[in-house]
Amino acid sequence: MLTIGTLAKRTGTKVQTIRYYEQISLMPEPERTEGGQRRYRVADLDRLAFIRHARQLGFSLEAIRELLDLSDSPESSCADVDAVAQRQLREVEARIARLNALRVELRRMIAECNSNRVADCRILEVLRDHSECLTDHDSA
Repeated sequence: MLTIGTLAKRTGTKVQTIRYYEQISLMPEPERTEGGQRRYRVADLDRLAFIRHARQLGFSLEAIRELLDLSDSPESSCADVDAVAQRQLREVEARIARLNALRVELRRMIAECNSNRVADCRILEVLRDHSECLTDHDSA
């Protein structure tokens, strides 16, 4: 059995985050000692490591919940897991496209700024007037 501190250290997760995952039912309610201390099993360690890795890959908490539910039903179709991963990939690709557009815009602003005076600074001018931007990056 592991304490919450040991679980946190072994997974690189903050204690508060573990408690939050329990609160939102991503992690099961742990067993407790007579003194009320949480005690975790190796299965809890594995589940938390899964959650942490999925978060590092950018999965939302709801997508992780969906993956965990599927994982808890080994007879489920792997196509369902694939669909969650495909959805995440589309979100990542959309984010990359937005970031690439922002990079192009920032490079353009910097390249067009050849003034020595703040009053004539092209970067500040573009930041003041959104219509000067080449891309729509409101959703970025």
